[in-house]
Amino acid sequence: MIAHYSLLEYDHMIRCGALDQRDRRLELIRGEIREMAALGSPHEMAVDRLNFWSIRNLPENRAWVRIQESIGSEELASAPEPDIVWAVYRVYDNGRPTPANVLLLIEVDDRSLEYDRGEKAELYAEAGIADYWIANVRDQCLEVFRQPKGRGFGSMKIHRDDEEVRPLAVPEMVLRPSMLWGPKPIGPPR
Repeated sequence: MIAHYSLLEYDHMIRCGALDQRDRRLELIRGEIREMAALGSPHEMAVDRLNFWSIRNLPENRAWVRIQESIGSEELASAPEPDIVWAVYRVYDNGRPTPANVLLLIEVDDRSLEYDRGEKAELYAEAGIADYWIANVRDQCLEVFRQPKGRGFGSMKIHRDDEEVRPLAVPEMVLRPSMLWGPKPIGPPR
């Protein structure tokens, strides 16, 4: 039988040291504490490129760029740790960002596409995440989910190569999927 925890109980376990996260990556999904997959080089490089693109191009004080840090939803008993989150620029000393604070959420995927397209997408839609992207390492494309409705999204588009993708929160920014793959790092903005 799997134990179910509230977000408050999960946070308490972290604070008092009951969850040893030094050698493991854990997240709370609908009350279940789950171990996350280990990261490989292609995954890490895509996260690095997305981080660089975000930091380099976001207007000053527009958002925090959070890398593999949690967001929290008490209602959904969840504290997922997406690869990239743009959170509204404010202080989070007294608690992690909630879905209402999320401007863009990106999962980088090279091994768990079904999970990120399925259960994670359902969770993010139910939480009201307006702009959810999957950087699909295997197929070298960007899957963009928008218009959350219940446990699904009303819109899902796949972008490849040099197609422009613009975040809803900062539409003047442009990402091309081709910027995430290959031997060259992302250069200065054009």
